[in-house]
Amino acid sequence: MRTVLLVLEYDGAAFRGWQRQKGFRSVQEEVERAFAAATGETVAVHGSGRTDTGANAIAQHAHAVTGSRLPDERLRAALNAHLPPDVAVREVRTVPEGFHARFSARRKRYLYRVVVRPVRPVLDRGRALWLRTPPDLAAVRRAARTLLGRHDFRAFAAADLAPPDTVRSLRAIHVRPTREGIFFVLEGDGFLPRMVRSIVGTLLEVGAGRRDPESVGALLRTRDRTAAGTTAPAGGLYLLDVKYPAAALGPGRGVDARPGGRDNRGEGAADRDPRSRPA
Repeated sequence: MRTVLLVLEYDGAAFRGWQRQKGFRSVQEEVERAFAAATGETVAVHGSGRTDTGANAIAQHAHAVTGSRLPDERLRAALNAHLPPDVAVREVRTVPEGFHARFSARRKRYLYRVVVRPVRPVLDRGRALWLRTPPDLAAVRRAARTLLGRHDFRAFAAADLAPPDTVRSLRAIHVRPTREGIFFVLEGDGFLPRMVRSIVGTLLEVGAGRRDPESVGALLRTRDRTAAGTTAPAGGLYLLDVKYPAAALGPGRGVDARPGGRDNRGEGAADRDPRSRPA
């Protein structure tokens, strides 16, 4: 038996999120079905975490314990041959025994896409939030800075899905202008259900002048979801990457050591379209 790490890309539009749910289509179940078809095994595929209903992944990470002797690249090809068009395995690698996609993770990075233009987007319909007019990015960035660090983020979590422990560390929020909109890139040690979407929705209310930038940090003390802003649509959310310590991945398998931007203004070497560099 060996443990394999899977790096997955998927379009979440037709899924009820990552986790297997009776009566609904899930990414986890599709990957487990592909394993059964490719290897003849019934295996449990464990993801790095749940993704929201309708949310996407550029690099979701998952693991499975398998008795298959197929080399990593051949196992990847076999799984992809049995997966539907809206899911693909980008990479398979054998990792040390004891690796766990969720519990071994050090941090996660999410992307939220916003299209800003007077005319509604067609090719990005359902894949990004559309704004007709640009928000005040200086105000958005001031508000974003108040959320950095270790806090209780209950005010930004789905009230009906929040776990008992809602304290998380938010390492960075990059607000990056793009050719036709804005990328929000958030990095932290973990995220609560709908937390990224709630933060983006709240920051965009600041950008529209409906909320004072300094008021956003005060929401953390309220722990009240109704005091925060509207939850941004799931279609604009992408799990961008998951990082692990080198020891968890085995010899020569380090985490991405490239520094992020110098602060949440999105300055520095990291201030490029995150889809243009490998996850």
